[in-house]
Amino acid sequence: MKTAIIFDCEFLCTEGSQRRFWCGAHDPDPIIAQIGAVKLGLESEFAILESYKAYVRPIDRFGNRYELDPYFTDLTGITDEVIETEGATLQDALSRIDNFSGGARFWSWGKDELNMMAISCYIAGVEAPIPAHRFDNAVKLLLAAGMPIEDLAKTPSNKLADYYNVEHPPLRGHNALDDALSLSYTLQYLLKAERLRPEVFEPIQTLDLANLDAGNP
Repeated sequence: MKTAIIFDCEFLCTEGSQRRFWCGAHDPDPIIAQIGAVKLGLESEFAILESYKAYVRPIDRFGNRYELDPYFTDLTGITDEVIETEGATLQDALSRIDNFSGGARFWSWGKDELNMMAISCYIAGVEAPIPAHRFDNAVKLLLAAGMPIEDLAKTPSNKLADYYNVEHPPLRGHNALDDALSLSYTLQYLLKAERLRPEVFEPIQTLDLANLDAGNP
């Protein structure tokens, strides 16, 4: 069965760190502490097949575990106790989500893979196990479904299902799995309504503009 992996990450922050681009004197590196993912079927009923969630022990560039800022805990509900009891190493969490994917492409609301792979792996000093070409930006999917650009710019992933009035179980914003579910419910609705075609989940090859005939784009 053809599938897509819809995922989301929660990464370390303090109050105002996003405005400072994580460059404040006491801002943590924006590395991941939670991953959530949903396997969405792209055939037949477009079923939500499985889900995945992992807490990740955030390690700084000196090998020490970060203590979570109270702002981050209030925002996400993730506590130091949860990290201590349920947290996996970055390598284990990424290996498990790769196995969960079964080789399918990953989609997030934006480019969460940059925090998950580029930043987190760089800080941890490990090689990124999943190549960049397997990730894409789900904003493209909503654009293809006709969502206005001005609405795309102001709607976070946790508000997408509500934007389309999709009925769903209670979801907590800034929880990686719940945010991935909000996006998944939205995509499922658009696929069933035939406002989105499964083909748009296929990778788009870059055009070789040099070999295109003039007047034949």
